Amino acid sequence: MRAFLGLGSNLGDRWQHLRDAVAALPDVVAVSPVYETSPVGGPEGQGPYLNCVVELETDLGPRELLQVAQRLEAAAGRERGERWGARTLDVDVLLADELSVDDPDLVVPHPRMWQRRFVLAPLADLAPDLVPPGWEGRLAGDVTPAGRI
Repeated sequence: MRAFLGLGSNLGDRWQHLRDAVAALPDVVAVSPVYETSPVGGPEGQGPYLNCVVELETDLGPRELLQVAQRLEAAAGRERGERWGARTLDVDVLLADELSVDDPDLVVPHPRMWQRRFVLAPLADLAPDLVPPGWEGRLAGDVTPAGRI
């Protein structure tokens, strides 16, 4: 199954959190460039995020990918507090082939990914066929290329 995970960090050693998460992921096929982005929503005063998307070719289903994501977040010391607050690591299951999940703790495709430049820019680097044409002109926010993991 072809799956995509979104990774973001805006606390601590942001680069190291992303590197560690990518290194711990199973079945990695590709990693997008990393983008620096302004926080979307959440409390004022947060620092900028580093974001990337990772493509997997995996036998894991969406629920198992969520478990992997939560383990990676815990390993990075993520504390769940304020919604859309600062975090050492955020890992979202974006897409899992054509599968659709709508559970209280997991929605795939990710419900807000199509409105987030910080998701679509790196996803477009890996899978331009999955991103709607003209998305760049419809989304607010800044993404700045920051390098590669």
